[in-house]
Amino acid sequence: MSALPQSSVRNKLLSLLPEKDYRLVARDLTYVTMPRGTLVAASGKPIENVFFLESGIGSILITTPEGHRAEGGLFGFEGYVPTAAIADVELSVHEICIQLHAEAYRMEYQAFRGWMERNVNFRRLMIRAIEAFSVQLAYTAVSNAVHAVDERLARWLLMCHDRVAGHEIQLTHDYISLILGVRRPSVTTSLHVLEGNGYIKAERGVITIRNRPGLEEFARDAYGRPEEEYRRLMKDLF
Repeated sequence: MSALPQSSVRNKLLSLLPEKDYRLVARDLTYVTMPRGTLVAASGKPIENVFFLESGIGSILITTPEGHRAEGGLFGFEGYVPTAAIADVELSVHEICIQLHAEAYRMEYQAFRGWMERNVNFRRLMIRAIEAFSVQLAYTAVSNAVHAVDERLARWLLMCHDRVAGHEIQLTHDYISLILGVRRPSVTTSLHVLEGNGYIKAERGVITIRNRPGLEEFARDAYGRPEEEYRRLMKDLF
């Protein structure tokens, strides 16, 4: 299936491209579905494709030399992955995988590099996107250092909520434990705190956001600044 008309595209970057540029770039886009667990890029392996998500959520997973794992970054329809492609890097440093069933447009790595070199509007948009993503990564590092687990969980649930349709997020305790880099009992305790305050409803494999304003207030300064920066960077680009 080829790329849809730009008016139907949900990926924010593709939708922001000037129409004439999108028509050119769309020739190299192929629609794909990506079930949960799909490996977008493997650590230490060549980057074959770049993906612009239309729906779903994915994670950049960091693994230490001793085998400890945690999420470094979260992505959805606001950007593209692997972000290393912007720097003409051919190998992925990290593992990138889909966590919630996704739809996406796939572009071959060489085609992406070609558009980066030939199209100034495409290049400008991709650079802005990587700057916005770097802000998210920085705030994740700060949040991991200064916020309690329940505040970090609130932040992460808000980020997921930003990227899904509706209020239900299909997540397991084991996955949340991996993402936050904490043990499962800590996840269970934090979920109980958020649920006890009426912010969420936690069931097996599904978390429902019930009170987003309350969840944002609970997260305090763990959430919001990267989202504001994304909006600023993407405003009035063209």
